[in-house]
Amino acid sequence: MNAFLLEYYNTITFSIESLAAFTGLLLYKKYKQTAAKYFIWFLVYLSVCDLSNTYVHYIKDGFLSFLEGTVFIKNFWWATLYWKIGAIMFFSFYYNSILTNEKFKRIVKYSSYSFLVFSIIYILFNWDDYFNLFFPIISILGAIIIFLCTAFYFFEILSSEKILTFYKSINFYISAAIFIWWLIITPLVFYDIYNSHYDWNFIFLKWQIYLFANIVMYLTFTFALIFCKPEADKQ
Repeated sequence: MNAFLLEYYNTITFSIESLAAFTGLLLYKKYKQTAAKYFIWFLVYLSVCDLSNTYVHYIKDGFLSFLEGTVFIKNFWWATLYWKIGAIMFFSFYYNSILTNEKFKRIVKYSSYSFLVFSIIYILFNWDDYFNLFFPIISILGAIIIFLCTAFYFFEILSSEKILTFYKSINFYISAAIFIWWLIITPLVFYDIYNSHYDWNFIFLKWQIYLFANIVMYLTFTFALIFCKPEADKQ
């Protein structure tokens, strides 16, 4: 299993991620008049960013060898930027587009702005670490934003007639998938010290958890894009 993960982890992750993005592009016309079109763009963005995140494999004896000995020899900085901060800001924007309760929308909006400002300041004060490790505090605060967004969405669903047809809504599947993903992954940040010390038992366990969570999340997105109908209210 460990040898399999070493060989195919990135390939499997990128394949299922690209499948969701490709499905979204194929069905873009179906969702172009709804907020879900932004989610499709986000899936494409993730595919491109995750592919570029593999640049570290081409530094040693590769075409990016000129990066050898620089701070860019590790990709912590890029993953933090496009995923741990970028993804949170996207979902804040997305839920501001689909929520109807103005109080919920303001909470999400100002929470995300505060998160962004805090993240920038924290990175500036920990500039060297930015290139060498992930910041648990940013991961945890980001997870809180995600939980807020999804909790508000589920509350609105339960408080409206949409509860009768929730299973037809792409936003329900998106919310359920990201809620479960962050719920599974967030606790791992407390054990990142083992990752930095090259504890391979932990690293392989972490990869297995990430792989399982990614497969469930991106296959859920793919299913939702195919199965669901556009929301009745135009965005």
